[in-house]
Amino acid sequence: MAAETAAFDEVIHAPQRLRICAMLSAAQSVEFGVLLERLELSKSALSKHVSQLADAGYVTQERAVRDGRSRLWLSLTREGARAYAAHVRALQQIIAEDG
Repeated sequence: MAAETAAFDEVIHAPQRLRICAMLSAAQSVEFGVLLERLELSKSALSKHVSQLADAGYVTQERAVRDGRSRLWLSLTREGARAYAAHVRALQQIIAEDG
């Protein structure tokens, strides 16, 4: 098996997008409202970050009706999960080199 490579990713690196990826990495999917509460962002700011991640192919968005309300669920794609893991490894390498 080939070793996983480290790759710094400018799309993921923005602090809020990094936090979004971390939350999505820890769960199969996360509801938009949960991200709003945890990240303490406005809807428009969170939407912008999610759109940037989706445009990069890192996040999928799925609407589902629950309790009579439409909710937006977000998940990392396989590509997004790989990019996030590679970015974390790149950050760990930077810390190890500079530490």
